[in-house]
Amino acid sequence: MAWDLDPIDRRILGLLQRDASLSTSEVASLVGLSQSPCWRRIERLETSGYILRRVALLDPHKLGLNMMVFAHVKLQSHGKAQLPQFEEAIRSMPEVVECFTVLGDTDYILRIVTRDLPAYEAFVREQLGQIASVQFTRSTIALSAVKSTTELPLELLG
Repeated sequence: MAWDLDPIDRRILGLLQRDASLSTSEVASLVGLSQSPCWRRIERLETSGYILRRVALLDPHKLGLNMMVFAHVKLQSHGKAQLPQFEEAIRSMPEVVECFTVLGDTDYILRIVTRDLPAYEAFVREQLGQIASVQFTRSTIALSAVKSTTELPLELLG
Protein backbone atom coordinates (compact mmCIF):
# COMPACT_ATOMS: atom_id res chain seq x y z
CA MET A 1 0.00 0.00 0.00
CA ALA A 2 1.00 3.63 -0.49
CA TRP A 3 1.76 4.03 3.22
CA ASP A 4 4.76 1.70 2.69
CA LEU A 5 6.41 4.41 0.61
CA ASP A 6 8.89 6.73 2.24
CA PRO A 7 9.71 10.20 0.87
CA ILE A 8 12.61 8.85 -1.22
CA ASP A 9 10.37 6.20 -2.81
CA ARG A 10 7.84 8.92 -3.68
CA ARG A 11 10.59 11.11 -5.19
CA ILE A 12 11.82 8.15 -7.27
CA LEU A 13 8.28 7.49 -8.50
CA GLY A 14 7.80 11.16 -9.33
CA LEU A 15 11.01 11.30 -11.34
CA LEU A 16 10.31 8.09 -13.25
CA GLN A 17 6.70 8.99 -14.09
CA ARG A 18 7.98 12.26 -15.59
CA ASP A 19 10.88 10.64 -17.46
CA ALA A 20 11.23 6.85 -17.50
CA SER A 21 14.40 7.14 -19.57
CA LEU A 22 16.41 8.38 -16.58
CA SER A 23 19.24 6.02 -15.71
CA THR A 24 19.51 4.58 -12.23
CA SER A 25 22.58 6.73 -11.59
CA GLU A 26 20.67 9.86 -12.64
CA VAL A 27 17.75 8.98 -10.36
CA ALA A 28 20.15 8.16 -7.52
CA SER A 29 21.87 11.52 -7.89
CA LEU A 30 18.56 13.40 -7.92
CA VAL A 31 17.24 11.68 -4.77
CA GLY A 32 20.54 11.67 -2.84
CA LEU A 33 21.34 7.95 -2.90
CA SER A 34 24.17 5.92 -4.31
CA GLN A 35 23.40 3.80 -7.36
CA SER A 36 23.02 0.37 -5.69
CA PRO A 37 20.47 1.34 -3.03
CA CYS A 38 18.54 3.34 -5.63
CA TRP A 39 18.52 0.36 -8.01
CA ARG A 40 17.21 -1.87 -5.18
CA ARG A 41 14.43 0.62 -4.42
CA ILE A 42 13.41 0.81 -8.09
CA GLU A 43 13.41 -3.00 -8.31
CA ARG A 44 11.24 -3.20 -5.15
CA LEU A 45 8.84 -0.60 -6.58
CA GLU A 46 8.56 -2.66 -9.76
CA THR A 47 8.15 -6.06 -8.11
CA SER A 48 5.60 -4.72 -5.62
CA GLY A 49 3.51 -3.28 -8.47
CA TYR A 50 3.93 0.47 -7.91
CA ILE A 51 5.66 0.73 -11.30
CA LEU A 52 3.49 -1.13 -13.81
CA ARG A 53 5.71 -0.58 -16.87
CA ARG A 54 7.95 2.01 -18.49
CA VAL A 55 6.81 3.42 -21.81
CA ALA A 56 7.49 6.07 -24.41
CA LEU A 57 4.64 8.53 -25.01
CA LEU A 58 4.05 9.15 -28.70
CA ASP A 59 2.72 12.28 -30.40
CA PRO A 60 -0.56 11.21 -32.05
CA HIS A 61 -0.60 14.22 -34.42
CA LYS A 62 2.88 13.48 -35.79
CA LEU A 63 1.60 9.96 -36.47
CA GLY A 64 -1.49 11.24 -38.29
CA LEU A 65 -3.89 10.17 -35.52
CA ASN A 66 -5.64 13.51 -35.33
CA MET A 67 -9.03 12.59 -33.90
CA MET A 68 -9.81 11.74 -30.30
CA VAL A 69 -13.36 10.78 -29.43
CA PHE A 70 -14.99 9.97 -26.13
CA ALA A 71 -17.75 7.45 -26.77
CA HIS A 72 -20.39 6.90 -24.08
CA VAL A 73 -21.79 3.39 -24.49
CA LYS A 74 -24.96 1.95 -22.98
CA LEU A 75 -25.61 -1.78 -23.12
CA GLN A 76 -29.04 -3.33 -23.65
CA SER A 77 -28.74 -5.42 -20.51
CA HIS A 78 -26.25 -6.28 -17.81
CA GLY A 79 -26.54 -10.06 -17.82
CA LYS A 80 -23.71 -12.32 -16.83
CA ALA A 81 -22.52 -12.74 -20.41
CA GLN A 82 -23.02 -9.23 -21.83
CA LEU A 83 -20.44 -7.35 -19.75
CA PRO A 84 -17.53 -9.78 -20.30
CA GLN A 85 -18.39 -10.15 -24.01
CA PHE A 86 -18.46 -6.38 -24.50
CA GLU A 87 -15.20 -5.90 -22.59
CA GLU A 88 -13.47 -8.67 -24.54
CA ALA A 89 -14.57 -7.11 -27.82
CA ILE A 90 -13.32 -3.67 -26.72
CA ARG A 91 -9.92 -5.07 -25.70
CA SER A 92 -9.44 -6.34 -29.26
CA MET A 93 -9.98 -2.91 -30.86
CA PRO A 94 -6.71 -0.96 -31.16
CA GLU A 95 -8.57 2.33 -31.70
CA VAL A 96 -9.90 2.09 -28.14
CA VAL A 97 -7.00 3.29 -26.01
CA GLU A 98 -8.96 3.49 -22.75
CA CYS A 99 -12.23 2.01 -21.51
CA PHE A 100 -13.85 2.79 -18.19
CA THR A 101 -16.90 1.29 -16.51
CA VAL A 102 -18.91 4.21 -15.15
CA LEU A 103 -21.99 5.00 -13.10
CA GLY A 104 -24.68 7.16 -14.59
CA ASP A 105 -26.64 7.29 -17.84
CA THR A 106 -24.13 5.11 -19.70
CA ASP A 107 -22.20 1.99 -18.80
CA TYR A 108 -18.81 2.71 -20.36
CA ILE A 109 -16.73 5.63 -21.56
CA LEU A 110 -14.23 4.83 -24.29
CA ARG A 111 -11.37 7.02 -25.43
CA ILE A 112 -10.88 6.32 -29.11
CA VAL A 113 -8.07 7.57 -31.36
CA THR A 114 -8.39 7.54 -35.16
CA ARG A 115 -7.03 9.40 -38.18
CA ASP A 116 -10.10 11.48 -38.95
CA LEU A 117 -13.90 11.59 -38.98
CA PRO A 118 -14.34 9.05 -41.82
CA ALA A 119 -12.07 6.62 -39.95
CA TYR A 120 -14.14 7.10 -36.80
CA GLU A 121 -17.36 6.56 -38.72
CA ALA A 122 -15.95 3.32 -40.18
CA PHE A 123 -14.91 2.22 -36.69
CA VAL A 124 -18.41 2.81 -35.32
CA ARG A 125 -20.13 1.09 -38.25
CA GLU A 126 -17.78 -1.86 -38.65
CA GLN A 127 -16.66 -2.56 -35.10
CA LEU A 128 -18.40 -0.81 -32.21
CA GLY A 129 -21.82 -0.94 -33.86
CA GLN A 130 -21.43 -4.67 -34.51
CA ILE A 131 -21.34 -5.59 -30.81
CA ALA A 132 -24.79 -7.09 -30.24
CA SER A 133 -25.19 -5.89 -26.65
CA VAL A 134 -24.70 -2.18 -27.46
CA GLN A 135 -27.99 -0.26 -27.10
CA PHE A 136 -26.59 3.16 -28.07
CA THR A 137 -23.40 5.15 -28.40
CA ARG A 138 -23.06 8.90 -27.90
CA SER A 139 -19.84 10.42 -29.22
CA THR A 140 -18.05 13.55 -28.09
CA ILE A 141 -15.18 14.76 -30.29
CA ALA A 142 -12.26 16.38 -28.50
CA LEU A 143 -11.26 19.65 -30.17
CA SER A 144 -8.03 20.16 -28.22
CA ALA A 145 -6.32 18.97 -25.07
CA VAL A 146 -6.24 21.57 -22.30
CA LYS A 147 -4.44 19.16 -19.96
CA SER A 148 -3.18 15.69 -20.72
CA THR A 149 -0.87 13.93 -18.31
CA THR A 150 0.04 10.44 -17.24
CA GLU A 151 1.48 11.70 -13.92
CA LEU A 152 -0.34 10.74 -10.77
CA PRO A 153 -0.59 13.41 -8.00
CA LEU A 154 1.95 11.86 -5.60
CA GLU A 155 1.83 14.96 -3.39
CA LEU A 156 -1.57 13.71 -2.19
CA LEU A 157 0.19 10.76 -0.50
CA GLY A 158 1.57 13.05 2.20
